[in-house]
Amino acid sequence: MAPKPETLAAFEAAKGFMPLREGLALYEAAAEAAALGLPLLEVGTYCGRSTLLLADAAREAGVVAVTVDHHRGSEEQQPGWEYHDPSVVDPEIGLMDTLPTFRRTLHKAGLEEHVLAVVGRSPQAAAVWGGSVGLVFIDGGHTDEHATADYEGWVPHLAVGGLLVIHDVFPDPADGGQAPYRIYCRALASGAFTETSATDSLRVLRRTTTGL
Repeated sequence: MAPKPETLAAFEAAKGFMPLREGLALYEAAAEAAALGLPLLEVGTYCGRSTLLLADAAREAGVVAVTVDHHRGSEEQQPGWEYHDPSVVDPEIGLMDTLPTFRRTLHKAGLEEHVLAVVGRSPQAAAVWGGSVGLVFIDGGHTDEHATADYEGWVPHLAVGGLLVIHDVFPDPADGGQAPYRIYCRALASGAFTETSATDSLRVLRRTTTGL
């Protein structure tokens, strides 16, 4: 399974941090999960690079991709930090605002109608979400507080047979922050998940039971 060539071109042109190999693995997981007929859920949108792949898979299956982000940037994207991009700062208020760039990314790729964009905090969105999802892709804030909140908020909505995808999983602290790795370990330790693939820092786990 592979995204459409035009989607892949849009992915490579979009602002973002996901490498191609991991993006293709994400798409494969999304295409598999979409067969459940349920929405595909992403936490952490930024400018929509990975959203394009979820939207492509959702379009093919006739479901919707839901992406949740406050669009003010995560910790490492703030001024003075490694991943700060001044081009996505709102000059009027001086805060990051990736929402306009995200919308342009979707529009250029012709995928707007296949995406439901939730603008707000992940825990708040999870608390009011009423249904099940076929995929939960966690790629939001990388502190323990935020990664844990994303896991605890959205995993209960993941259907049995659905896929949990976690980005930036680094078992060695020298390679990156440990919060995503810790929620990955937590998922495996729960007994509710089995790992189905690992591509660089991207992990895909299948939910096999209702218990957590």
